[in-house]
Amino acid sequence: MQEFCFAAVRLLYRIFVAVLGWLVLLARSSASKEAELLVLRHEVAVLRRTNPKPRIDWTDRALLSAPARVLPKALRAHRMVTPGTLLRWHRRLIANKWHQPKPPGRPPIPDELVALVVRLSTENPSCGTVRIQGELRRLGHRIDASTIRRILRSRRIPPPDQRNDTWRTFLRAQAETILAIDFLHVDTVMLKRLYAAVVIEIGSRRAYLPGITDHPTGAWATQVARELAADLEQAGHRFTRLIRDRDAKFTESFDAVFTAIGIEILLTAPQTPRMNAYVERLIGSIRRECCDRLLIVGQHHLRRVLDEYLEHYNAGRSHQGHGMALPAPNDPSNVIPMPVSINEIRRRKRLGGLINEYRIAA
Repeated sequence: MQEFCFAAVRLLYRIFVAVLGWLVLLARSSASKEAELLVLRHEVAVLRRTNPKPRIDWTDRALLSAPARVLPKALRAHRMVTPGTLLRWHRRLIANKWHQPKPPGRPPIPDELVALVVRLSTENPSCGTVRIQGELRRLGHRIDASTIRRILRSRRIPPPDQRNDTWRTFLRAQAETILAIDFLHVDTVMLKRLYAAVVIEIGSRRAYLPGITDHPTGAWATQVARELAADLEQAGHRFTRLIRDRDAKFTESFDAVFTAIGIEILLTAPQTPRMNAYVERLIGSIRRECCDRLLIVGQHHLRRVLDEYLEHYNAGRSHQGHGMALPAPNDPSNVIPMPVSINEIRRRKRLGGLINEYRIAA
């Protein structure tokens, strides 16, 4: 009975509070009611946004701040935006209005110069900021070392003492001093097998044909080595290593010829042609593009065919592993020309039209 009386008194109290609220609402002006509806609707719209936490932009601040004085005191205490938030927005507006602009300072570095600094640093891993500064000065650009350091730091390029050469750079530097040799065999129309010694510079992809024979022996291979060593000595060679397989024709006297001129012999593992991949690829190109498409009559015929093909290989054929350039580094054909008319392109036939070269008419 006591609990029933307590519930009845509580219900009567809530009815009395609701009636007083209605009376107060009737006493309020229409402007106050409309302002309250506007604020509540906008707060609901903000809360309905899909962000995990609704973000308020400057338009929301304006709509939630403008009717603040018209709203009743009870509603102000339960709004999404508190009075402290309004004051903070006001202080931010004042700070932005009286914000003093920063002095202009140094002019910005052009993007082209920034790209040049990054390029010099990446292409020369051992060069520090002072060395790059000197290279830029030689190119007509004056820039402070601290600016270079700041550019490299913003691109996350470490100092030279913390950088390691990439494998590509390391292997290319090693390839410039390496030769490779192997034998190519061709069967004539009389079913006689001929052998040709083929040598390639791994760095430049330039190929040589030291000799051809139908009876390959250790003495013949040694004579080929002497002729090749003499040509290298006359040209002032820069090679330090020669890669070869374990063929019996490569005797100790063959190795001694190259050792005498400072070239170390590197042997491949047994039955692993991929360890001498460059010369194997050269032999494959000779077969696919030349020998497999011709009937070889004899030794002199093979000599003429291979001489003309290697002339094309060294001076008229682009090499994918060499940046689509020719083996000769100073050859004018390596310079990429401007686009020309189709009528200005001339064809040069090699091996009776089996291979064609195309050049711009002079």
